Amino acid sequence: MNTKRTQVVLICGALVLLVLLFIAPKTITAGHEAQEEENATQKSGVSLDANLSVYLNMAAKNLEPGKKSELDILVLQKKQDSLIAFWDNLKRPDLASFYLEEVAKTENTADIWFKAGNRYYYAVQFSKDKTEVPVLYQSAMRCFTKGLALAPQDQDAKIMMAACYVEGTQDPMEGIRRLREIEKTDSNNVKLQLTFAFFSIKSGQYDKAIARFNKALNIDSTYIEAYLHLADAYEQQNNIEKTIQVLEKYASKTNDVIAKIEIDKYIQQLKK
Repeated sequence: MNTKRTQVVLICGALVLLVLLFIAPKTITAGHEAQEEENATQKSGVSLDANLSVYLNMAAKNLEPGKKSELDILVLQKKQDSLIAFWDNLKRPDLASFYLEEVAKTENTADIWFKAGNRYYYAVQFSKDKTEVPVLYQSAMRCFTKGLALAPQDQDAKIMMAACYVEGTQDPMEGIRRLREIEKTDSNNVKLQLTFAFFSIKSGQYDKAIARFNKALNIDSTYIEAYLHLADAYEQQNNIEKTIQVLEKYASKTNDVIAKIEIDKYIQQLKK
């Protein structure tokens, strides 16, 4: 996506949705399923013991004195919620995720484990240290594994786990396998279609991406951000006519006035 298209997508709030899949048979017990999941991650070269302690210590040492004192007090008092807010305010969602996982260890509910896994996963896009990225994915997988042990049929968590396999392990085909498995029983799952579409974009398979985005829109016409991704796929193919048509359709459906203005500006540029 070129700079202009990137700006349009950001302004319109088009966020890439993540993948997810439905794997283990429903007859498997929760404990057995969790063990199978852990075994699978180990086979993919994933360490469920990976954590951000090193990165946390480095970040703490680099804080200015006032902030360092504030952090030390919060750590001493074990105020996890305040520590999450502290690192979020410093634009370090990765380190905030670390403390959300600490909360999950105490509360031990599926919901909080999934929240921690999501935080780790989304923190990847903000990480400036490439060595930290695999640790974030592995930490996300650890949290999803813990949560799935408590709620083994949670489809969103399974989707996130599949995304972690594709994006953050040496066995991306395991994630694709999971996606294909869910398609056998739930081909009208919007998240599934969008996930396949995004992976197709990344691999340059624009025809497949276009088909997936269109199917997602047929299933759920309210997810209008898909039009932006669809327009981008057409533009990648240099199909300007289709790009304009799709952008116009998005503009006709959104209630965001600023988005309408930016889309119209971009359409005028495309017509030149």
